[in-house]
Amino acid sequence: MNKKRIAVLGSTGSMGRQCLEIINHYSHLLEAEILSAHNNADLLIQQAIMHQPNAVVITDPGGYRKVKEALDAHPVKVYGGDHSLCELLSWPSVDMVFNAIVGFAGLEPTRSALIARKPVALANKESLVSGGALVMEAAFASGTPIIPVDSEHSALFQCLLGEEAQIEKLILTASGGPFLHTPVQELSFVRKEQALAHPVWNMGEKVTIDSASMMNKGLEVIEAHWLFGVPASRIEVLIHPQSVVHSLVQFTDGSIKAQMSYPDMRIPIQFALSFPQRLTMETPRLDLAQRGVLDFFAPDTHKFPCLSLAYHALEQGGNIPCALNAANEVAVAAFLHDQIPFYRIPAIIEETILKINKIQKPSWADIQSTDWEARSLAQKLLPHFAYGYPD
Repeated sequence: MNKKRIAVLGSTGSMGRQCLEIINHYSHLLEAEILSAHNNADLLIQQAIMHQPNAVVITDPGGYRKVKEALDAHPVKVYGGDHSLCELLSWPSVDMVFNAIVGFAGLEPTRSALIARKPVALANKESLVSGGALVMEAAFASGTPIIPVDSEHSALFQCLLGEEAQIEKLILTASGGPFLHTPVQELSFVRKEQALAHPVWNMGEKVTIDSASMMNKGLEVIEAHWLFGVPASRIEVLIHPQSVVHSLVQFTDGSIKAQMSYPDMRIPIQFALSFPQRLTMETPRLDLAQRGVLDFFAPDTHKFPCLSLAYHALEQGGNIPCALNAANEVAVAAFLHDQIPFYRIPAIIEETILKINKIQKPSWADIQSTDWEARSLAQKLLPHFAYGYPD
């Protein structure tokens, strides 16, 4: 395996930090070429000093001066703004882009990387949720691979390697999140600290709230549709609390393949970075005899309506998934800032996608305007869904 130089986007987040751990461990095979962060200037400075990339980018203009001054004594170029980040991805010294930016902000870097013919290790599901048709069009046009990093999509990808059979069904597994056994009526009163207490995975705040509402799984259904070309009617979600079967593929002969491992995000991250090879990793091994029973059951979409909303958005197509994602980002941020209760998140999303102007075949400009329009609509709805007792 030749040494790969990686642009790590969102390097200060949970996924980005784990990616850098792997790069550091396999420094003879992997190298951090570019690091980017939005506003965590302090950690970005620390990472730059430790990993000595060719360049760093801080997209929040307010942090540029601080990063620039801190790195003046180091051979690291410093850039600011989203535009700079997208331009840097075309550098000949970049062999792969690891996109772990959270939210819609990750879409344009994904597109830029594909246009520049840089393989993308994709941990930003919103790229495909918001602009799936256009992202896949860019990938096919440039002949550039997208290697999924989400544990579920990495599992599907691995199950399909070497297969020439027709897919009958994709099965995404879900832990069920912190409210799996919480009665639906009690969801009206849950607080941020409870929603952030995920029973299995250690993730960033936004993804953890999405897991609690099951919107994360809904977004993954949309992502799977674009990655693997399978319609919504043939993508199933199963609750699997043990989180050791990461996803399954059912073929037309009735066979089912599953990918299993101890729940550790470093496994799919490392697989994406080293693909098509597998590198040794000192993670806990899955002991099925000790694990015992593995449970699987259908999700409760009455209790978790976000999952149904995502299926609806995918079936509607066009710019509706983009509106779904934008409204969800606004609603989750409002919940994290104690502006709305948890149970109001799906209501805001539903109201927003009902009001958005539908565009069946959106352009890049349409996707950007849809994101803006949906955020504006969702923001206006917030006061109507503020804290209070449920209706």
